Amino acid sequence: MAERRDLARPSAPPLILASTSPQRRAILEQLGIPFVVVAPRYEEIGDDPVEHAAGKARSVDGEGRPVLGVDTDVFLDGRRLGKAETPAEAASMLGSLAGREHEVVSGLCLRGEGWEELHRVVTLVEFRPLSAADVDRYVAAREWEGRAGAYAVQGRGATLVARIDGDYLNVVGLPAALLVRLLADRIGSR
Repeated sequence: MAERRDLARPSAPPLILASTSPQRRAILEQLGIPFVVVAPRYEEIGDDPVEHAAGKARSVDGEGRPVLGVDTDVFLDGRRLGKAETPAEAASMLGSLAGREHEVVSGLCLRGEGWEELHRVVTLVEFRPLSAADVDRYVAAREWEGRAGAYAVQGRGATLVARIDGDYLNVVGLPAALLVRLLADRIGSR
């Protein structure tokens, strides 16, 4: 039987995270997965998170180490919401999500020497009904800045949510359950 390698041990090859997202770094640290950050050299065009994840991972030379690219976005009725540019746009997005279910979709690309895994993970999130005052308070807190769908579920955005069906950490920005399984399959046994 092959020896299993503990991903948290220093002898495990460090994962290269092709992302500068503080949320993704925090999740990997929380999971005890060793990693180094390398900013991807990839321009996002289009709306497909899987394509973006692959582009990010492929833009970084792993030098024999596994490379992780992830892209997460929010879709309502099949329409990508993206990141709000202004407080008014954030308020509009939050208003459209109020009392409704939407999809948080992540593309994940994990690649190494001679292999590549591409996956799509969908988590359903339902917002509670929101008053204009709820939206105004959240927008004033500025937590929406730089966030897909104009909210951060790991912060005050949790007060907007009624229900989550699927991987919570996917909503934060990294489908952790899938990543842990892929790392165990690809790196864990050697």
